[in-house]
Amino acid sequence: MIIDCAHYQDGRRRDEGAVPLEEAAARCGQGGFVWLGLFEPGEEELAQVRDTFGLHELAVEDAQNFHMRPKIELYDRDVRLVILRTARYDDAAEEVEFGEISVFLAPTFVITVRQGVASGLRGARQRLEQRPELLAAGSSSALWAILDQVVDDYAPVVAGLEHDIDQVEATVFSGASAPTERIYSLRRQATDFYRAVHPLLAVVTTIERATEAPQLHPYIRDVQDHLLLVNEEVAAQRDLLGTVLEANMAVISVEQNKISVRQNATVEQLTILATVFLPLTFVTGFFGQNFGWLIRHLDGFPAFVVYGIGGLVVPLVLLFVWLRVRAPDSRTAALDDH
Repeated sequence: MIIDCAHYQDGRRRDEGAVPLEEAAARCGQGGFVWLGLFEPGEEELAQVRDTFGLHELAVEDAQNFHMRPKIELYDRDVRLVILRTARYDDAAEEVEFGEISVFLAPTFVITVRQGVASGLRGARQRLEQRPELLAAGSSSALWAILDQVVDDYAPVVAGLEHDIDQVEATVFSGASAPTERIYSLRRQATDFYRAVHPLLAVVTTIERATEAPQLHPYIRDVQDHLLLVNEEVAAQRDLLGTVLEANMAVISVEQNKISVRQNATVEQLTILATVFLPLTFVTGFFGQNFGWLIRHLDGFPAFVVYGIGGLVVPLVLLFVWLRVRAPDSRTAALDDH
């Protein structure tokens, strides 16, 4: 879909509205340059643009595919293809939404093909139209405006990632464990963002060397400075998330050890209880048998106290003495092992 098509000459836009495609191609030889903006065009529309402006078929094929890294390619007729990755941060989903802008740059025209929602260029065109001294430098000024817009849009992404990383970091280093899935997700987002930012440094350097208009060089270097800052920040965020992930795993390990200690204490208490009841169960089971001798001799209260209560107390006393004797031996063996 064609968003806008304009002919720029002598630092100003010649028409108020969009220029038809065929007329725009005809004006390419009349001085100035034509800026054609497309958003997610279909194959037929791209084929029409290719035939109208004489674009290389491989360059058009590159514009149709989604790339993971920015790049710059030189084709015939001094036409360069510059591919940029755009980004926008979704705070609710904690995800970086990526888009792509393919820029066909020639001395007489600029064609932008945008893919994805995070690739708006209306602000770049409007700002450039308000700078006639830069617009008069030719088609390279449009490329600068696009680069400036893309790099400026990186700053909110860095801020969004930084905010979520601070939350996770505060949670982990307060001693509480953060959801590991959230840390992994943020690290993946930071890594993908780094892949969009870091290769663009080489692309901007190449563009600066190829730009013949001297008035654009300071502005391109300014874009490069901003891009360097973003690159350093996102690299630091990626490394920080790796450290936070390791710290979170350590916190989870400590929590699991605490659970294991509590479980061991519970098992120890149950073991002691079972040990106490084991002789008692034997005694009560023995005296619960219907042997004649037991029935004839356990017929009074004194016999009940001696055989019944005494039969329960004596095993408990013996068990207590046995546990006290074994406890020092166990501690001595543990010390010898260390």
